[in-house]
Amino acid sequence: MTAVQAFAAHEAGGNWEPFEYELPELGDQEVEVEVLSCGICHSDLSMLDNEWKITRYPFVGGHEIIGRVASVGANVPSLKTGDIVGVGWNARSCMCCDQCISGNQNLCPQVEGTITHQHGGFADRVRCHWSWALPIPAELDARTSGPLLCGGITVFSPLVEYGISPLARVAVLGIGGLGHLALQFCRAWGCEVTAISRGRDIEPEARQLGAHDFLATDQTDELEAAAGRFDLILNTTNADLDWDRYIAALASKGRLHTVGAAAKVSASVFPMIIGQKSFSSSPTGNVIHMRQMLNFASRHGIRPMVESFPFAEINQAFDRLRNGSARFRVVLQAS
Repeated sequence: MTAVQAFAAHEAGGNWEPFEYELPELGDQEVEVEVLSCGICHSDLSMLDNEWKITRYPFVGGHEIIGRVASVGANVPSLKTGDIVGVGWNARSCMCCDQCISGNQNLCPQVEGTITHQHGGFADRVRCHWSWALPIPAELDARTSGPLLCGGITVFSPLVEYGISPLARVAVLGIGGLGHLALQFCRAWGCEVTAISRGRDIEPEARQLGAHDFLATDQTDELEAAAGRFDLILNTTNADLDWDRYIAALASKGRLHTVGAAAKVSASVFPMIIGQKSFSSSPTGNVIHMRQMLNFASRHGIRPMVESFPFAEINQAFDRLRNGSARFRVVLQAS
């Protein structure tokens, strides 16, 4: 048995409080990870507030984990004690269904989330199947790179899944925790990148992060003037959008792809038909795309912009997330 020191919420919207629990004997294909840092994602806030009606309390969040392998099961083939690894949204998948065998482990019907099926990384220890413990390249900072394990893979995966060309004209809608990473990935991918946000206050940062151009949606004529321009619009917001405006901004055969969990989509079909346009969405990403994403980020110097807090200040850190004032991600660090 392993005693774990963590922070847990005991009710929806509650404060994080010190919490201790015990882990059973380590499974043969499991790794136990000593947590060095853990990013805070909006999904942690949604789970804290039980927005999705699946949270079980006491709830230990945290799924943007970077840590050191503390122990390995008897049948772990590729990791050893002391390795620096990352653990993201998923902790386990069956590894034998059609989805897993085809490389889509994140779509496994039996996939287990790091914070939905177990206690997560707001703790000094966390466990996962060895395949979901991703080796972290030495060039990435273990103290600040946790957001790549969820936010990073979420915006990187569509570039690979849909074979986005480096010649593509890409717009990133929403310049926050996901969007600021999407700008960096799309720029490094070779695309012509446009940032889209409500107002112009964030334009200097967006351009610094890789945007060639900037559109403000509070200036209606800017978006209308972009009609037929983009091969891909990557929506990172949870907002209830005027979807037809963005479909109009797509070029023929363009794609409007959302990774933001908007409540619903209402759009006119005919403009999509005549322009052979597509609407799509995706979750985080599979194991191989996560490995590729980490190596790509290492090679191209892609780094999350973070505000760091010690684990003991987790409630203050969540205040920054809840009021939307963080630039752009919040990361908890072990002492």
